[in-house]
Amino acid sequence: MPALILSDGKPGHENQSIALCRHLGLDYRIARVAYPGRLAKAVSYLLDRLGIYSEGLFRFPDGRPALGACGLLVSTGSTTFYPNKVLGRRAGLPQVAILHPKGYRLDFTWILCPAYDHPPKRPNVIQLPFNLCAADAGFFADKAAEFRARHPQQGPAVGFIIGGPNAVSTLEPSELRRQLEQAFRLTEGRERWVTSSRRTPREVEALIEALPFDYRLIHSRDPYNPVPAFIGLCERLFVTSDSASMISECASFGGAAVEVLMNRQRRPRNKFVELIEGLERLGAVHRFDDSLGEARRKIDPRPLLQPILAAASRGVG
Repeated sequence: MPALILSDGKPGHENQSIALCRHLGLDYRIARVAYPGRLAKAVSYLLDRLGIYSEGLFRFPDGRPALGACGLLVSTGSTTFYPNKVLGRRAGLPQVAILHPKGYRLDFTWILCPAYDHPPKRPNVIQLPFNLCAADAGFFADKAAEFRARHPQQGPAVGFIIGGPNAVSTLEPSELRRQLEQAFRLTEGRERWVTSSRRTPREVEALIEALPFDYRLIHSRDPYNPVPAFIGLCERLFVTSDSASMISECASFGGAAVEVLMNRQRRPRNKFVELIEGLERLGAVHRFDDSLGEARRKIDPRPLLQPILAAASRGVG
C-alpha cells in the first residue's frame, strides 16, 4: 500500500521522506501540514506528553488527505511529528519519523535517526550513517545526458561542490584557494568542474571564477543544478564540509572517490564533523589532507530499512 508523506514544505525534509519511500519501493502521496502559529506547535509538545492527540491543533493547506488506501505515514522535521502521531493513531497506521523527534515521546512505530544526532538505543530506533537521499540509476543517467548537452565531456573529470558558511563553520577564501590549488596539482590531466551553491559567499564565487576550471556554475546567476551529473560522471569529487545532505549524496551514489574540504569549524565537535568521521570509518569519504584518498565505498541503507517495509505491508501501527 502507498505511503502518505506529511511535509512541512522544506525540500531538505521532504526529500528525505521521499528517499525512504523510494528505497523501500513504495508509491507515495504528499500532504502539506502546518501549524497556525508558534504557540500551537509549542502546545503540541505538551499534548503529546499528556497523550492527547487533536487534529484541531494543525491544518492541511491543500486539504485533508484521505487515509483509506494508505499503509504507512512518513514525516521528517519537527512540524510534522505531532500530526504524524495524530493521524496514525486515528487510522491505526504505522508511523515513521525521520530525524530525532526531540521533545516528543519516542513512541513512533519507527524512528530513523542519523548517528550524529546521538539517538537513544531503543528497539524502534534505526540509526543511519547519513541523511537519506532520493535517487536511482535512471535519475543519474538522465542528469548526465542533460549535463553533456551543456558541456561535452572530453575526458576523465573531477568535480568540486562548493557550499558556504553554516551555523558551526566558516568558509574562508584564502584556505579554500590553497585547498583548490593543491587539488589542481594532484589532478593534472583531468577536467575540473565546479559548482557553487545558494550559500556560497560572493568572495568565494570570485575565487571560483579566477581559477581555470573547465566547467563552472555560479549558482547566484544560474539555478541549474549539475551535482547529480557530477556524481554520475566524475571519478573524484571534492565537496565542502558544510552540507550533510550533499556529503550523504556523494557517499550514496555513483563511483567517485570522495574528498571532503573541511571548513574552519567554530566548534571542534558538531554534527558535520561527526557525520564525516563516521563516513570516513566506513571508507565512504576522505578528509582532504593535501593528498588524495581512495574512499569510494557507497553506503546502501536498504538493509537497515527492511523492518519498516514489513510494518508497511501489515499496515498496522
